[in-house]
Amino acid sequence: MHKLTLYGAPQCCLCGEAKEVLDRVRNSVDFELDLVDISGDPELLERYGTEIPVLCIDGVKAFRYRIHEKKLLQLLSK
Repeated sequence: MHKLTLYGAPQCCLCGEAKEVLDRVRNSVDFELDLVDISGDPELLERYGTEIPVLCIDGVKAFRYRIHEKKLLQLLSK
C-alpha cells in the first residue's frame, strides 16, 4: 500500500482542492494518507511554503500546486 503525504496549510484553497481529489481517488485505490500542516513548522515552511499543496508518494514529491487525478491514479496503480 502506498503512503501519501500532503503538505499544506489551513488557509490554502488549493490544498482544499487537493484533498477533494484525494478523496475521489481513495474511492478507487487504497492508500495511507498523512496530512501535514506546514504553517507551524519553520523548516517545512522554508521547504514547501511557495509550492503548497505538495503531495509526496512513498516519500517522493509527485505533485505541487495541483494534483492531477488521472496521473495520480496511474502512479498509484504501479
